Amino acid sequence: MKIGPYEFPDGLYYDREHNWARVEGETLTQGISDFGQAIAGEIIYAEAPRVGREVKQGEAFMSLESGKWVGRIRAVAGGTISAANEDLEFDSALVNTDPYGAGWLAKIAVADAGELTPLMRAGDAAFAEFIAAERAKYGK
Repeated sequence: MKIGPYEFPDGLYYDREHNWARVEGETLTQGISDFGQAIAGEIIYAEAPRVGREVKQGEAFMSLESGKWVGRIRAVAGGTISAANEDLEFDSALVNTDPYGAGWLAKIAVADAGELTPLMRAGDAAFAEFIAAERAKYGK
């Protein structure tokens, strides 16, 4: 689904911090949305999370840095980090150029799939309203 110039693929979950999550079985792949990378600017550094680390929903597990922003990335669901995108340490711009593909951040073995219930979906009217408000807020 496209909202303005930004792509939000169907089938993903989205949170209010502009993260996305793709669920395959018990594994969740997390990244930053197209809109999220646009407001952050060019990502110049990504700190990969430690594989095997337990995280709680909403807990910061890694950081990204751009020329105008340093931010902690919070887990969209709790569980164990099962993989980290090590490619980002050498080419952090993948977050900008391919946010839903090669720019993924981490994979989490989800402890409680019920934590995904409050997240938004691209087709939800509430999600479109949220993105419209965020675009107005950031002038994007």
